[in-house]
Amino acid sequence: MIQGMEPEARRWLVTGRVQGVGFRPFVFRLAQRFGLPGRVQNLAGQVLIEAEGETSVLDAFGAALLTDAPPLAQPEMIHAEKIAYRRLDHFAIMPSATAAAQIHMPPDYFMCDDCRREMQTTHDRRYRYPFINCTQCGPRYTLITHLPYDRANTTMAEFALCPACRSEYENPLDRRFHAEPVACPACGPQLCFVAPGDRVTGVAALDACVAALHQGEIVAVKGIGGYYLLCDADNAAAIARLRASKQRPHKPLALMFPWRGKDGLEQVQQELETDASARALLCDPARPIVLLRRCSDSTLPELIAPGLDEIGAMLPYSPLHHLLLDGLGRSVVATSGNVSGEPVLTENSEAEQRLGNVTQIFLHHNRPIARPADDSVMRIVAGKPRLLRAGRGIAPIELDVPGGFTRPLLAVGGHMKNTIALGWGQRAVLAPHIGDLDAPRSLAVFEQVIADLQRLYRVEAQAIVCDAHSGYASSRWAARQGLPLIRVWHHHAHASAVALEHCPQKTWLMFTWDGVGLGEDGTLWGGEALHGRPGAWQRVARMRPFRLPGGERAGREPWRSGMALCWESGLDNRPSTTDATLLKKAWQQGLNSPVTTAVGRLFDGAASLLGLIDNASYEGQAGMYLESAAAGEAEAVDLPLDQDASGLFTADWRPLVSALLRADVPVAQRALQFHLSLAHSIVAQARRMQALTPFDLVGLTGGVFQNRLLAELTVAQLAAAGFTAHLPQRVPCNDGGIALGQLVEAGFAHG
Repeated sequence: MIQGMEPEARRWLVTGRVQGVGFRPFVFRLAQRFGLPGRVQNLAGQVLIEAEGETSVLDAFGAALLTDAPPLAQPEMIHAEKIAYRRLDHFAIMPSATAAAQIHMPPDYFMCDDCRREMQTTHDRRYRYPFINCTQCGPRYTLITHLPYDRANTTMAEFALCPACRSEYENPLDRRFHAEPVACPACGPQLCFVAPGDRVTGVAALDACVAALHQGEIVAVKGIGGYYLLCDADNAAAIARLRASKQRPHKPLALMFPWRGKDGLEQVQQELETDASARALLCDPARPIVLLRRCSDSTLPELIAPGLDEIGAMLPYSPLHHLLLDGLGRSVVATSGNVSGEPVLTENSEAEQRLGNVTQIFLHHNRPIARPADDSVMRIVAGKPRLLRAGRGIAPIELDVPGGFTRPLLAVGGHMKNTIALGWGQRAVLAPHIGDLDAPRSLAVFEQVIADLQRLYRVEAQAIVCDAHSGYASSRWAARQGLPLIRVWHHHAHASAVALEHCPQKTWLMFTWDGVGLGEDGTLWGGEALHGRPGAWQRVARMRPFRLPGGERAGREPWRSGMALCWESGLDNRPSTTDATLLKKAWQQGLNSPVTTAVGRLFDGAASLLGLIDNASYEGQAGMYLESAAAGEAEAVDLPLDQDASGLFTADWRPLVSALLRADVPVAQRALQFHLSLAHSIVAQARRMQALTPFDLVGLTGGVFQNRLLAELTVAQLAAAGFTAHLPQRVPCNDGGIALGQLVEAGFAHG
């Protein structure tokens, strides 16, 4: 110590992602490195750190708390202060406290390289153990029952630690110090393989599962957040059986590739096109499903994604997945183990009961799953990764809300792609994807997640925010709760979600294009331009309205939209069948033919008129086919933009119909022309609004902008016209982001 320099004591309070990431042992080791006595303590979401020493050393230590943190940690300094000097003689990790704090829920993490090496080392006691983990990897969100994040508050509480695991768990210098899911073959969860006439456990269960996959069987495998249905991705017959038994004739299936080569991507790159961004996203700690184009020489069966040029790919993220794919040696189809549209199944007996029509072969384990979590899905659009489904590894998603909330709010989302959000203080939390709310199980999980989120974050909602459409299951549930109810227009929620990501205080011109959502005038919107900011949106432009013959059926039967586009344009392009004649009469009279501006239905109609699809077996199929078909060169068709007496602009899509029907032009060029024309129309609307209604930023949101071709054409054309377009990135642009937008809209509009 320098003569005359007095030691001092300091306290730091750190928040952010500091739970379940080995932050306390990191602080312990850091204090040892600097030679500082003191203590570190978990305060239910915040971490309290105290240390004593020379000023310069404490300065360096305080800086290193943020700069040298573990890879998965995202610490944020709340404050640092001087405290009384006590002459401490060592550094201690204190037991967790339960004080109210800024709780942060850790997501489920992929298996780290250290654990993977141990699992593959023959003399290691965790050799081929499918539940290996440490502070830098393993499940979190799906096994936490209460906070603080301690073993007793997880589904691992029933597994008593053996002496070897306990020694690791209690040693601050070990990377498994307070790794709450820590386990080994002697004390942890075990596998169980079940098939007709066969039941084996442990390593034998793993080998039996690999053998079944080799033989072309479909196997339901329990993962971190629920069950998968797996089959050999090279076996077209197995894929066909899976599709038939799951009643999923066309919807694309995701693939999981084995980790091969130095970067793990060797087999992926043999089948799918990857650039640097795609490779980074595949290897991201979240390990999402990433949508990638097939290579021209790909050998993957067409049945994986019929009619599409992209496949959803992911790398194994759990020890069990690595072991299965290492054993099989090639990729597997990995689709959610659920009844279509519902959350993934998590209970062993329920999985056997509800998946029995798909397979009789199961790989179970006995680690309970606290709540389901499906995989996250991402797509690189306009050079950036965009979230299409918030799930395992990413959600819960936490965002700061400028200005905050005057009272805690619960937002219950929409009906499709449902998720929920919780807002309090200056925080908003978006829960993982739940699914469509058509089935009793979906509603049960919806209610469970609502209860869980409030309990885990220790926040009790004082009001509920829901969609203005009173027929949504989420809206009906909200109306029954006896709390103040705030109804938010569907497209205002879309707009507010993307505004929050970028700058909610600025004035926006926001294009909200999707399927259908109830609008302020009682019609079905989906092709709007909104001006303003959260809490103060005004519709300034729209696509030309048209009537949907058959109402909701039109979403499943694109030919109906195709016929409506022709009829609205004064054309008859369909054979004069009895059904078509009767339908046209009903359409003319407005019977079961609601008015809509939805661009999603324009895509449906265009795909039908091009002969790509007449009946859809999954949501968005027509639009995906149209995007996949587009190629070559084309020129945009000008869509007239007229203003009515109220000042509202309408973009007229009717000139597109004649272009779509030109048999002398290849389908690929007509499909491209459709996309180009819509992008061109957005630029025309932005230019017109710029002169009349000034704005700072342009936004693109709604499910239609999942379409990469449309989004990138629009971004490029806007840039050429001097506008910078902003798309959602951290939050889905589809209805998976509605709950967050509802929170923001309600918060800004109602305080």
